[in-house]
Amino acid sequence: MQAAAYPPAAKVSMAMTGLSSNYYTATVPERELGFGQLRGASSASVCVVGGGFAGLNTALGLVERGVRDVVLLESHRVGFGASGRNGGFVFGGFSRGEDSLMRELGPDRARRLYTGTTQAVELIRARTDRYAIDCDRVDAGVLWANWFRDPRVLRERQALLQRNYDVHWEWVATENLRARVRTQRYHDGLFEPQAFHFHPLKYARGIARAAMAQGVAIHEQSPAIALERNGRGWRVRTPDGAVEADQVVLACGGYLAGLREEVDAGVLPIATYVMVTQPLDARLDEIMTTRAAVYDTRFAFDYYRPLPDTRLLWGGRISVRDRSPAEVEKLLYADMLKVFPQLDGVRIDHAWSGLMSYARHQMPQLGAIDDGLWLAQAFGGHGVAPTTFAGELLASAIAQGDERWRELSHYGLVSAMKPVGFIGAQLSYWWAELQDEWKDRVERARAG
Repeated sequence: MQAAAYPPAAKVSMAMTGLSSNYYTATVPERELGFGQLRGASSASVCVVGGGFAGLNTALGLVERGVRDVVLLESHRVGFGASGRNGGFVFGGFSRGEDSLMRELGPDRARRLYTGTTQAVELIRARTDRYAIDCDRVDAGVLWANWFRDPRVLRERQALLQRNYDVHWEWVATENLRARVRTQRYHDGLFEPQAFHFHPLKYARGIARAAMAQGVAIHEQSPAIALERNGRGWRVRTPDGAVEADQVVLACGGYLAGLREEVDAGVLPIATYVMVTQPLDARLDEIMTTRAAVYDTRFAFDYYRPLPDTRLLWGGRISVRDRSPAEVEKLLYADMLKVFPQLDGVRIDHAWSGLMSYARHQMPQLGAIDDGLWLAQAFGGHGVAPTTFAGELLASAIAQGDERWRELSHYGLVSAMKPVGFIGAQLSYWWAELQDEWKDRVERARAG
């Protein structure tokens, strides 16, 4: 995904230095939610470390199962990490492809895991209704648009999903796709009707409020700085307090806590980038008649979605580098114009980057890693539904002794081989990007 030349500065009506960093934080009212710092000693049945989707869903799942004595610690603000910075796509599956799951796990186990994520999609939808979470939910599905002319990748995935997972994605022919997404860039697509998109930070704050209303004690600005054995349980220390708990869940994602060496060693914190345009008003219909979210078939794909205020959110790229808003805008603006050249000159109001946690095997690292110590991390760039699924698995395991989390035991806590892993990840991304570009050039040459 080689970036095209950045448009002349005269065509961009807002200086890059004037960017606001994050659309999501800019559109969530800064009001006190009661998530004060932890001060002094506290005790709990379960202490959850991390206020992202994995931690929040575990805490909410626990109280929904009757475990009221839960404390959640967040080092910054609820949803600070990937959970409050992502593209807002809510759909099934994992970062690892469905064909790989079949080969590695067999059809039954693979299907159970995939089904867990599609059920998580419906659970998220249900929770927005049950807890009246205003998170700008758009029930318009997700389009997977083919960057290339060869339709086999779509046909094969559609057949695989239907045959092995009982998942039915709708075929979208080229003319139909181009009527919905007004670009000549794509050739055919698949439509996932059960999927939706939303404001992830509003949702994170909403489920935090729902958990707190049922008894979970949530403490922001309370980083866990030490984890130690305390008899048969654990003690989690913060700068101004400590929690003594029977069980602890580590759900820190790409923002590593430094509490267990093997946990931090198991993931690579990888950056991805997002920007949001000015309100497009009527111009939005000139580029998209659908309100579905869209991503394409390249390894180094773009993803984007129309927002309720007529802005376009655009994301993409993977890097070991966390970039400034100005750098993010420069990279993504060029990518956007490859698809929608008619947006040349549109102002970018927000641009940001954030860290995701990736494992070498591209699957979540989930389960018990010590007596009473649980882990949920490495959701990669496909984490909204899997983090909800993970929260349900851990909550059920802790509250009810459910061992379904062992379905993921094939993908354990393996070393990410840092710092060599960072180099390998970046090189593999560049190689895939070059392969995408070469395939595109070959197709264009054959088409004349």
